Amino acid sequence: MLPYPILELGDVKIYMYGLMIAIGILCCFLVLFEYSKRMNIPGKYVDFCFYNGIVSIVIGFLGSAVWQGLFNYIDDIKNGREAVFSLDGGITAIGGLVSGALCFIVLSLVFKKRYPFNITKIVKVAPCCMAVAHGFGRLGCLFAGCCHGEYLGSEYVFGGVKMLGTLNGVDTWGYYVPTQLYEALVLFAIFAVITYLGLKKNFHYGFVIYMVSYGIWRFFIEFFRADYRGSFVGSLSPSQTQSLIIIALAIPAFFILRYFKKKMDAAEGGSKNQQPTEAESADSAEA
Repeated sequence: MLPYPILELGDVKIYMYGLMIAIGILCCFLVLFEYSKRMNIPGKYVDFCFYNGIVSIVIGFLGSAVWQGLFNYIDDIKNGREAVFSLDGGITAIGGLVSGALCFIVLSLVFKKRYPFNITKIVKVAPCCMAVAHGFGRLGCLFAGCCHGEYLGSEYVFGGVKMLGTLNGVDTWGYYVPTQLYEALVLFAIFAVITYLGLKKNFHYGFVIYMVSYGIWRFFIEFFRADYRGSFVGSLSPSQTQSLIIIALAIPAFFILRYFKKKMDAAEGGSKNQQPTEAESADSAEA
């Protein structure tokens, strides 16, 4: 839609793709602060999450390039091309999400003693932050013209969006199936659902819903993609392979979250039982 710079300040060029990424990151942190206040998460830990999030975002972008470079390398080998690993072959969103999430978890564990946290609260916030940022990232892909669907022609077709896509290896203006837009809408819907369940229904498995629902949708929407993504396992694209892995990982994620929830509930129940009742407090005061 808008693959060219929307603003040029000397040598600095601003693209809609980068702007959408920036808005997504901003919304991510806004959700973190707002939802944390509603759940009474200590401000000290929220500040830690802010700095942890910045580091994790950087690692996520690096990880997305590494993952894409790895898949490009494997695809070159499978197709008999000269295989050279490079970080200049683009990025993959799933690789970035996994890398960033792992970094966030590792840093949280490393600094757990200094910044103790109630995992049953933060797991209701974190997937909301990720989903909203992910959705804006996909809108960035829409403006850039990458990750598009089938070419529909040079004239307007209902459901198509005009963009600079790739047709037979050549950059071509025309109307394409906007798979990026559909993916963004699904991500915003996931964000709305896990927000409602987490804040209103005290639901602790937003991560599982995010992983399963996005994994299924991403696997399905890949069949309508038309830009070349390479192959990994059989005829499956790298993103389809990663989607199956994410769906599979949702199973242990569910049991891990359930374990921590039971552990925290037991700890909170024990602390409540140790608190003196009003009658005991009154007797103690009289004595």
